[in-house]
Amino acid sequence: MIDDEGNQLGIMQPFEAVRKAREKNLDLVEISPTAQPPVCRIMDYGKYLYQQEKKEREAKKHQKTITVKEVKFRINVDDHDYETKKNHVLRFLDEGDKVKATIFFRGREMTRTGLGRQILERLIKDVEKESIVEFRPRQEGNTLHAILAPKKSDKEREKEKEKERKLKAAAQSTASQEQPPAQVAKPAS
Repeated sequence: MIDDEGNQLGIMQPFEAVRKAREKNLDLVEISPTAQPPVCRIMDYGKYLYQQEKKEREAKKHQKTITVKEVKFRINVDDHDYETKKNHVLRFLDEGDKVKATIFFRGREMTRTGLGRQILERLIKDVEKESIVEFRPRQEGNTLHAILAPKKSDKEREKEKEKERKLKAAAQSTASQEQPPAQVAKPAS
């Protein structure tokens, strides 16, 4: 038996333990029922549940949910459209999201699945510095898809952004120091 301050009271009968808990207007909670003899503690059980819930909420705040963003391509994608979608993929990866690159085949396009695979392989090659390939391009029905994940963790990405900000600030301060002082025109007398 353990009291509300953490002191051990020793072995006692259940009715005696309940009486001591009621004297203090607290609850008697069985902590380890399988131990011989069972271990009980005097505590405010409602307060204990509240604190546990509070800890769980605090832990949830620090969790980041991983989202999967999808970018759709067609096998007859133009270069400019490809570049735009590639930039979207890079932005999603920079934000820490996974990216699912998908190519849909319609009708006769199913005979040209090799073109779709080439587009996805080109995308993987173009973004390999910022990503890790989780799933190589694979076909499921009339779709071909690959999944890319960001290479760096959130902390590494944050450190890199902070370093870029410092470099930018240092460059601006040196640029402002190097400018010659402006000359003031004197009025003609």
